[in-house]
Amino acid sequence: MLNIVLTRIDDRLIHGQVMAGWVKYTQANRIIIADDGVAQDPFMEKVLKMAAPPGIKVEVYNIEKAINILKGDGQPGEKVIVLVKYPKAVYALLEGGVEIKELNIGGIGAGPGRKQLYRNISLSLDEKDVLNKIVSMGVKVYIKIVPDDKKIEVKKF
Repeated sequence: MLNIVLTRIDDRLIHGQVMAGWVKYTQANRIIIADDGVAQDPFMEKVLKMAAPPGIKVEVYNIEKAINILKGDGQPGEKVIVLVKYPKAVYALLEGGVEIKELNIGGIGAGPGRKQLYRNISLSLDEKDVLNKIVSMGVKVYIKIVPDDKKIEVKKF
Protein backbone atom coordinates (compact mmCIF):
# COMPACT_ATOMS: atom_id res chain seq x y z
CA MET A 1 0.00 0.00 0.00
CA LEU A 2 1.26 3.48 -0.81
CA ASN A 3 2.14 5.84 2.03
CA ILE A 4 -0.95 8.06 2.00
CA VAL A 5 -0.34 11.17 4.12
CA LEU A 6 -3.62 12.92 3.27
CA THR A 7 -6.89 11.94 1.65
CA ARG A 8 -8.91 15.04 0.83
CA ILE A 9 -12.25 15.86 -0.74
CA ASP A 10 -11.97 19.14 -2.60
CA ASP A 11 -13.98 19.74 -5.74
CA ARG A 12 -11.30 22.14 -6.98
CA LEU A 13 -8.66 19.41 -6.61
CA ILE A 14 -5.31 21.21 -7.00
CA HIS A 15 -5.37 24.91 -6.18
CA GLY A 16 -3.43 27.41 -4.10
CA GLN A 17 -4.47 26.12 -0.68
CA VAL A 18 -3.55 22.54 -1.51
CA MET A 19 -0.20 23.46 -3.00
CA ALA A 20 0.88 26.14 -0.56
CA GLY A 21 -0.49 24.55 2.57
CA TRP A 22 -1.08 20.85 2.42
CA VAL A 23 1.95 19.82 0.36
CA LYS A 24 4.23 21.67 2.75
CA TYR A 25 2.37 20.45 5.84
CA THR A 26 2.44 16.79 4.78
CA GLN A 27 5.79 16.99 2.96
CA ALA A 28 4.09 15.12 0.13
CA ASN A 29 5.98 14.47 -3.09
CA ARG A 30 3.20 12.79 -5.06
CA ILE A 31 -0.46 13.63 -5.67
CA ILE A 32 -2.92 11.09 -6.99
CA ILE A 33 -6.24 12.42 -8.25
CA ALA A 34 -8.97 9.77 -8.34
CA ASP A 35 -11.78 10.99 -10.57
CA ASP A 36 -13.48 9.31 -13.52
CA GLY A 37 -14.36 12.60 -15.23
CA VAL A 38 -10.94 14.26 -14.97
CA ALA A 39 -9.27 11.02 -16.07
CA GLN A 40 -11.17 11.36 -19.38
CA ASP A 41 -10.29 15.04 -19.84
CA PRO A 42 -6.70 15.46 -21.13
CA PHE A 43 -6.94 19.26 -21.02
CA MET A 44 -8.01 19.33 -17.35
CA GLU A 45 -5.35 16.77 -16.48
CA LYS A 46 -2.70 19.01 -18.06
CA VAL A 47 -3.99 22.06 -16.16
CA LEU A 48 -3.86 20.19 -12.84
CA LYS A 49 -0.33 18.97 -13.49
CA MET A 50 0.77 22.52 -14.31
CA ALA A 51 -0.77 23.79 -11.06
CA ALA A 52 1.52 21.60 -8.96
CA PRO A 53 4.80 23.01 -7.67
CA PRO A 54 8.08 21.72 -9.10
CA GLY A 55 9.10 18.35 -7.72
CA ILE A 56 5.56 17.14 -7.06
CA LYS A 57 4.48 14.24 -9.23
CA VAL A 58 0.79 14.51 -10.19
CA GLU A 59 -1.13 11.55 -11.58
CA VAL A 60 -4.78 11.35 -12.61
CA TYR A 61 -6.64 8.05 -12.66
CA ASN A 62 -10.19 6.83 -12.88
CA ILE A 63 -11.43 5.24 -9.65
CA GLU A 64 -10.74 1.67 -10.71
CA LYS A 65 -7.15 2.38 -11.76
CA ALA A 66 -6.59 4.55 -8.66
CA ILE A 67 -7.57 1.61 -6.45
CA ASN A 68 -4.95 -0.58 -8.12
CA ILE A 69 -2.26 2.11 -7.93
CA LEU A 70 -2.99 2.99 -4.28
CA LYS A 71 -2.91 -0.65 -3.22
CA GLY A 72 0.45 -1.13 -4.94
CA ASP A 73 3.94 -0.72 -3.60
CA GLY A 74 5.34 2.78 -3.27
CA GLN A 75 8.86 4.05 -3.46
CA PRO A 76 10.95 4.59 -0.29
CA GLY A 77 10.35 8.07 1.10
CA GLU A 78 7.24 8.59 -0.99
CA LYS A 79 4.39 10.57 0.59
CA VAL A 80 1.09 10.63 -1.28
CA ILE A 81 -1.85 13.01 -1.18
CA VAL A 82 -5.05 11.51 -2.59
CA LEU A 83 -7.49 14.07 -3.97
CA VAL A 84 -11.09 13.43 -4.96
CA LYS A 85 -14.03 15.69 -5.75
CA TYR A 86 -16.85 13.88 -3.98
CA PRO A 87 -17.53 11.54 -1.03
CA LYS A 88 -18.64 8.70 -3.32
CA ALA A 89 -15.11 8.50 -4.74
CA VAL A 90 -13.65 7.93 -1.26
CA TYR A 91 -16.30 5.32 -0.56
CA ALA A 92 -15.39 3.52 -3.80
CA LEU A 93 -11.69 3.57 -2.86
CA LEU A 94 -12.52 2.07 0.55
CA GLU A 95 -14.79 -0.57 -1.00
CA GLY A 96 -11.92 -1.39 -3.37
CA GLY A 97 -9.62 -2.14 -0.45
CA VAL A 98 -7.67 1.10 -0.13
CA GLU A 99 -6.79 1.79 3.51
CA ILE A 100 -7.86 5.28 4.51
CA LYS A 101 -7.68 6.11 8.20
CA GLU A 102 -8.60 9.79 8.00
CA LEU A 103 -10.54 11.86 5.49
CA ASN A 104 -10.18 15.62 5.21
CA ILE A 105 -13.03 17.61 3.70
CA GLY A 106 -11.69 20.83 2.28
CA GLY A 107 -14.28 22.07 -0.16
CA ILE A 108 -17.49 20.96 -1.84
CA GLY A 109 -19.24 23.82 -3.59
CA ALA A 110 -22.91 24.68 -3.49
CA GLY A 111 -25.17 23.23 -6.14
CA PRO A 112 -28.65 21.90 -6.83
CA GLY A 113 -29.86 19.72 -3.98
CA ARG A 114 -26.98 20.70 -1.70
CA LYS A 115 -27.21 22.56 1.59
CA GLN A 116 -24.39 24.37 3.32
CA LEU A 117 -22.74 22.32 6.03
CA TYR A 118 -19.84 24.61 6.89
CA ARG A 119 -18.31 27.60 5.08
CA ASN A 120 -17.42 26.36 1.57
CA ILE A 121 -18.77 22.86 2.14
CA SER A 122 -22.22 21.94 0.91
CA LEU A 123 -23.67 18.44 0.76
CA SER A 124 -26.67 16.68 -0.70
CA LEU A 125 -28.58 14.12 1.36
CA ASP A 126 -26.91 11.35 -0.67
CA GLU A 127 -23.46 12.77 0.07
CA LYS A 128 -24.29 12.94 3.79
CA ASP A 129 -25.35 9.28 3.65
CA VAL A 130 -22.09 8.34 1.95
CA LEU A 131 -20.07 10.22 4.59
CA ASN A 132 -22.01 8.37 7.32
CA LYS A 133 -21.07 5.08 5.63
CA ILE A 134 -17.43 6.16 5.51
CA VAL A 135 -17.53 7.04 9.23
CA SER A 136 -19.15 3.67 9.99
CA MET A 137 -16.19 2.00 8.24
CA GLY A 138 -13.92 3.42 10.94
CA VAL A 139 -12.57 6.41 9.02
CA LYS A 140 -12.07 9.62 10.99
CA VAL A 141 -13.80 12.28 8.86
CA TYR A 142 -13.11 15.92 9.58
CA ILE A 143 -13.27 19.38 8.06
CA LYS A 144 -10.00 21.26 7.87
CA ILE A 145 -9.78 23.70 5.01
CA VAL A 146 -6.16 24.73 5.57
CA PRO A 147 -3.50 23.07 7.74
CA ASP A 148 -3.63 25.78 10.43
CA ASP A 149 -7.38 25.28 11.03
CA LYS A 150 -8.62 23.16 13.92
CA LYS A 151 -10.12 19.83 12.93
CA ILE A 152 -13.91 19.82 13.06
CA GLU A 153 -15.34 16.33 13.32
CA VAL A 154 -18.07 15.74 10.72
CA LYS A 155 -20.03 13.73 13.31
CA LYS A 156 -20.98 17.08 14.91
CA PHE A 157 -23.12 17.86 11.88
